[in-house]
Amino acid sequence: MTDFAKRFKLINYYPPFIGAGIRVVRTDADFTEIEVQMKLRWWNRNVVGTQFGGSLYMMCDPFFMAILMTHLGRGYIVWDKAARIDFLKPGRGRVTAIFRIPPEEIARIRAEADRQPKLEPEFEVDVVDDAGVVVARVHKTLYVRKKPPK
Repeated sequence: MTDFAKRFKLINYYPPFIGAGIRVVRTDADFTEIEVQMKLRWWNRNVVGTQFGGSLYMMCDPFFMAILMTHLGRGYIVWDKAARIDFLKPGRGRVTAIFRIPPEEIARIRAEADRQPKLEPEFEVDVVDDAGVVVARVHKTLYVRKKPPK
């Protein structure tokens, strides 16, 4: 595991995550999968008593980028470029999102970034409630390029 992946565990102490009730509950050993949860609390509830949309998006913001940054290393630039969230059902309790980028996909992205000036891989994650019902679907576009030699 890289230094970034080791330090990443500190994200649960990031004040905006604490304030929204967002927690990273699991990362796999090779840091290609991250599980994030958010419980419904009085402070992250919207006016109709369900999960606040901004909190639903925030729980999905940095994780695909973090996985790629970890695996591509310092020789590559990885940024979030665009995002869209589709709200499908009201979130009335704890919600979970599992972010996954398989090793083969990471290898493909690295190979493309080595050949092209930039690429914009797209990812999607479902936010589900405890019954497995999809509450929201988040689409992320990242920006990836190899750093020029110094």
